[in-house]
Amino acid sequence: MASVPEIAEAMKTLLSVTAARLGHEQQFVQRASKLDGAAFAPTCVLGWQEHPDARLSQLAQAAASLGVPISPQGLDQRFSEPAAAFLRALLAAALTTVVRAAPVAVPVLQRFTAVVVQDSTIISLPDALASVWQGCGDVARHHLAALKVQPRLDLLCGTLGELLLAAGRTHDQACAQQSPALPPGSLYLADLGYFALPRLEALCAQGAYVVSRLKVQAALFSPTGERLDLAQLLARERAPLVERIVTLGADARLPVRLLAARAPREVADQRRRALKEDARKAGRALSQARLALVDWTILITNAPADLLSPAEAFVLARVRWQIELVFKLWKERVRVDEWRSANPWRILCEVYAKLLGVVLQHWLLLATCWQDPDRSLVKATATIRAHALLIAYALRGIFDLTQVLELLAQTLHACPRLERRRKHPAAFQLLLEPQRAA
Repeated sequence: MASVPEIAEAMKTLLSVTAARLGHEQQFVQRASKLDGAAFAPTCVLGWQEHPDARLSQLAQAAASLGVPISPQGLDQRFSEPAAAFLRALLAAALTTVVRAAPVAVPVLQRFTAVVVQDSTIISLPDALASVWQGCGDVARHHLAALKVQPRLDLLCGTLGELLLAAGRTHDQACAQQSPALPPGSLYLADLGYFALPRLEALCAQGAYVVSRLKVQAALFSPTGERLDLAQLLARERAPLVERIVTLGADARLPVRLLAARAPREVADQRRRALKEDARKAGRALSQARLALVDWTILITNAPADLLSPAEAFVLARVRWQIELVFKLWKERVRVDEWRSANPWRILCEVYAKLLGVVLQHWLLLATCWQDPDRSLVKATATIRAHALLIAYALRGIFDLTQVLELLAQTLHACPRLERRRKHPAAFQLLLEPQRAA
């Protein structure tokens, strides 16, 4: 399990030894310079971590904190294509370090070897970067260049299994095909963008469990081979919860549990309006059967009933949205999609540096407060950013990095916790008491 001394050693190695080596390999450093890879990387990472909207003058101050005095103009000249390639390579190197926390104190999660959430977010980039990261070609919305960032996060032990970077136009399923296999006994949670029968078959073959919303176009069959009409099947039901054993796919015939919970009227009405609006924009008609299905929240899972009850499955499906909160944190607090420059290479350097900062923040969370289900990521990451200058001094050798991180850990343990709510329980409350979601 991750400890503060281990994190301190990993950070020092990454931001000094590895950064110095990659600076030469990526041709960022071509001659003797005080601003080598081991100085440039922490300047960018810690500078933008402390001030997400940092000006060049503030980045120059970060460099000075590391013992490398440089003018803002001199620093600006170092933001180049090799600099971006260097920071991207350093980000990839950071992700080879597997950091794992003690399992979070939630019994329903501890039944599995891992609880993996996979999703993606888009960072729109200047058109000049289309040759690096091609967008969807939407000229009207300036998406000629875009970066898709796809993390795979284990909610149980916090391991950041990957942080895949791909062109914005890449489909989520194509990204998922590049992901390594899951350990047997793990649980996989993803949205409909990742729903594909070959993918589900592969996960089952790995010995993993899946909880997913159902694509209504998917073919369903009874265990005896009879084709099922989902809309008709649910129209006959009067109970608020339906559970059936079915097989999925005309060819695959993958055995799964079908779980359907009747949605509250206001939720169903909202879904119906959204569905009609999407159909209007696309110029297509909607069938009555498709409209009727919005009255239900429909899941499929291959986890047996003695491992996962229907109530627990629906709670876990909701918990998948926690990764959306992580994306919100990246964009609102870390500001990975904001910058002050018009220089495309400086912008790309900033994106990579901020993603590196996200990874290092995550390491610190794992070594300090991950086990607490009521932790507040917003408050914890704000505390980490406030210690960026101390970390810079420690990397310079003025302080001991392990002692600085121990101080940070004490501060994080004192951070306010998420409040318990009666009317609208928080995610950690539902995980601890799944029956409250019924």
